[in-house]
Amino acid sequence: LGDESTALSAFQRIVNDQDGRDTADFLFLPVSDASASDPDHRGTHWSLLLVDRRNREEPAAYHYDSFRGQNDEFAAMLAQRLGTRLEPVRMTQQRNGYDCGVFVVDGTRALVRRLARRDRPAVLHLDNLVADREQLQRRLSTAPNSARARAAAAEPESSTQIADPAEFWHGVAQPGQLPDSWNTAPFRQDLPSAAYS
Repeated sequence: LGDESTALSAFQRIVNDQDGRDTADFLFLPVSDASASDPDHRGTHWSLLLVDRRNREEPAAYHYDSFRGQNDEFAAMLAQRLGTRLEPVRMTQQRNGYDCGVFVVDGTRALVRRLARRDRPAVLHLDNLVADREQLQRRLSTAPNSARARAAAAEPESSTQIADPAEFWHGVAQPGQLPDSWNTAPFRQDLPSAAYS
């Protein structure tokens, strides 16, 4: 949201590789309703903007908002700033006031999977997305670089050690599902729900 030269410089750092070539066909941008000018207004909601840049002359953007389009205005502003047309898409709606971040992460994961299969963007609705906070916590806690995985790796007989980062994604068929081999130890239940926000 800065001046034009600052925005262009930031955009080029995102899309260009180390040799200065524009190599980014897709951008996954978290959108927040936070204020750019008021540091006390940190925002209350996250959504996802997917920018399809395979056609550099006519890039398209898709806004996935799990809370009744609360961030539509911010996503439209960002899409316009990126020189893209905003296309309508559907997304499952969250049933509480705090899982928007889970929807962004699980939605990104589902979209990456579909795009890897070369699905057409016009069919990339997320109206069947199942976002699951506990499953996300489990995936993150068993990720190769998580504190829990590092601690487990220090124990020679640990069953949660992950030797190959590719193993982290092996067997994941649907967003929010875990392979049977993953550590699914329960998380601390004594934390207040606000600690998960």
